Amino acid sequence: MKITLLGTGTSQGVPVIGCTCEVCRSVDYRDQRLRVSVHLQVEGKSIIIDSGPDFRQQVLRERIKTLDALVFTHEHKDHTAGLDDIRAYNFSQKKDMPLYAEERVLEQLKREFSYIFADYKYPGIPQVQLHPITEAPFEVEGVLFTPIRVMHYKLPVLGFRIGDFSYITDANYISEAEKEKVRGSKVIVMDALRHEPHISHFSLKEAVSLLEELQPEQAYLTHISHLMGLHRQVELQLPDFIRLGYDGLQIEV
Repeated sequence: MKITLLGTGTSQGVPVIGCTCEVCRSVDYRDQRLRVSVHLQVEGKSIIIDSGPDFRQQVLRERIKTLDALVFTHEHKDHTAGLDDIRAYNFSQKKDMPLYAEERVLEQLKREFSYIFADYKYPGIPQVQLHPITEAPFEVEGVLFTPIRVMHYKLPVLGFRIGDFSYITDANYISEAEKEKVRGSKVIVMDALRHEPHISHFSLKEAVSLLEELQPEQAYLTHISHLMGLHRQVELQLPDFIRLGYDGLQIEV
């Protein structure tokens, strides 16, 4: 499996509009973070988890010519706002795009992209197939996904395990039962917003502590804000098996 971190930033991205902190002024490409998303190339399939507002820019940058499905963790705009840009894949692949999400998330997409689901469809709008998912394992184009229930403050969110890879973003709590689904993963990507505690995201200390408990071979942090600090400085504080993710990072599992 080949994993590409399409975006590793929080909801505002980095740099933040109007901010002049040293991170937002940094010329290190690793400090420039689009909204969080990940591309999986597995078993001959191309799958993306979450299509945020930077979706078009991300797939162009990585030259993702085909896309077999989109999977959503939850309904927040920084994870869904780029849905309209799947139109290019509709045209080139000549088929509807399968969307996998919890029923609650699909209903939100129907409201926010109502024109996609209207009785009268304007020519050229995105064409989709809706696939409701639950906490039970499911297949995406033959690839097995195991949902991992986490909490984003009071909002239930799904992480996913695919083979030896687990992806958890927008979380600040995971139960002992759900941790068992993650254990044994060779690679884990997990959110870590900043150093200070946050109401709905793991802090750096919390994420490191959880990863030390789960003990993957390698872990990468994502959903990072400008308040985390400079990439090159933060990396020096981390255990050897944990690295900060950055946009465009590719991982083989």
